[in-house]
Amino acid sequence: MRAVRVLICDDEPLALDRLHDLLAQCSSVELVGAVTGGQEALDRIGALAPDLLMIDIEMPRLDGFDVVETLLRRDWPDPDAVPLICFVTAYPQFATEAFESGALDFLSKPVRLARLEKTIDRARRALEQREALRRLGELSEQLEALRRSRHPEDQGSLWIHRGGEMVRLDVGSLDWLEAEGEYVRLHSGGRSYLFRGSISALTERLAPSGFVRIHRSVAINRERLAAVRRARGGGMKVNLTTGVELPVGRKFRDHIEAIVNRRTG
Repeated sequence: MRAVRVLICDDEPLALDRLHDLLAQCSSVELVGAVTGGQEALDRIGALAPDLLMIDIEMPRLDGFDVVETLLRRDWPDPDAVPLICFVTAYPQFATEAFESGALDFLSKPVRLARLEKTIDRARRALEQREALRRLGELSEQLEALRRSRHPEDQGSLWIHRGGEMVRLDVGSLDWLEAEGEYVRLHSGGRSYLFRGSISALTERLAPSGFVRIHRSVAINRERLAAVRRARGGGMKVNLTTGVELPVGRKFRDHIEAIVNRRTG
């Protein structure tokens, strides 16, 4: 059984020490770090790769909610790298807001060992479910590749579910693609359809037809690209010929620049 990697964050040294000691008594737990501020937690998450961030809510400068909001705004190349969140606080009135933020759990101080062990078990189950979904996604991609090898004439089309039937959709009619859980939503002429699989695998398949990734959750038909503009904060957005505006992830900006340079060159 893989150990749950835990990063703890609390501005009170005594609370941090207590949590450290309690985690040492939990089975299959690896404490990867202990920090005393929200910014330090944000700075170290990338390097420490925790499965679970246990963080106090009431802290100076960046509180626990600020940290979670910052994590949500990050562009994560691998969604599985996003840590699960458990809030730890002396103020139980925050419980409702904590769970509404998508937190895995909420612990009230002083933390008890039995209650902490339940949190670790909950994190372990969530990680196992995440791994199962990842494996299912990989299997889905493999099955799709096998289907394509059996039916090479379908390279320019996709078979999708619509109501109780399977219909063939021309790839050239697609405007853009959007990741949606275990599916990809296909946008075409004001309508949308769900296609089971990952956006990375589908974009790779459709690359010969002119599709390019512009965000971890978005790909576009480059023939639909109408305009590129700078957004506030140094970001970038694109407009399609359909009027849709979409964000461009930092790691995908070179894809847009390549399209523009090809057209102007």
